[in-house]
Amino acid sequence: MSRHQGSRGKKRFSGRGNAPVRKQSQSKSKSANSDEIRLNKFIANSGVCSRREADENIAIGLVTVNGKVITEMGYKVKPTDEVRFDGQRITPEPKVYVLLNKPKGFATTTAEGKGRTVMDLVANATTANIKPIGRLGRNSLGLLLFTNDEKVMQKFTNSKQGVVRLFQVDLDRNLKFEDLKKIQEGFKVDGKLITVEEISYIEGESKNKIGIKIKNTGNSILRTIFETLKYDLVKIDCVAIAHLTKKDIPRGYWKHLTQQEVNTLKML
Repeated sequence: MSRHQGSRGKKRFSGRGNAPVRKQSQSKSKSANSDEIRLNKFIANSGVCSRREADENIAIGLVTVNGKVITEMGYKVKPTDEVRFDGQRITPEPKVYVLLNKPKGFATTTAEGKGRTVMDLVANATTANIKPIGRLGRNSLGLLLFTNDEKVMQKFTNSKQGVVRLFQVDLDRNLKFEDLKKIQEGFKVDGKLITVEEISYIEGESKNKIGIKIKNTGNSILRTIFETLKYDLVKIDCVAIAHLTKKDIPRGYWKHLTQQEVNTLKML
């Protein structure tokens, strides 16, 4: 377990100096080419299959690069190219799964110029190009999963399947029982049916503290539900994602998932 110790550094740019333009252009071209690797190696590094099998699959048209079917042997790709194998995007990076216990004040975005973001908190977790699955509002708390595994991302965002997340929400006043039943049964907002997996009062707590399970990847549905029923949300805290909990992850810290946790996640 670790914690980010500072914001991401700013990019540095050096001047052109007095080097001849032709020489500089050649150097730049050589540097760019050095980043390219053979397509079959790219596929093999992603763990999909061996190089020989990759060549066979390239030959029959199962591989695309930036949307174009590639059948050419020895074709080279750049790290920034979008490579898909049988429709699934692949990457030569190892698959990484990072679970963050998000504090308040951090936006869930990978964009620059948005102030403090969750990417600052996991900057030291890995060099892989991980992204957050779903969103937690800047002032929302709790668990947020990051990965570069597209299949796992699709599992969360699949509208029919999805993955259950458990939230604890604090309201400005006690939730009336009839409103709890209404949320339980589902109701329409602007013609759209709003449903949740489960909702209940939290045992031993006052009735303004509610446990609620949803499969949506964002938490805006929670605001829609309670604001429609004239309640103010004081606190939103994601306390579980499927089988993953905040145990041993203090606020603002992260951990890598164990292999068992990853295997269970893939079986959902």
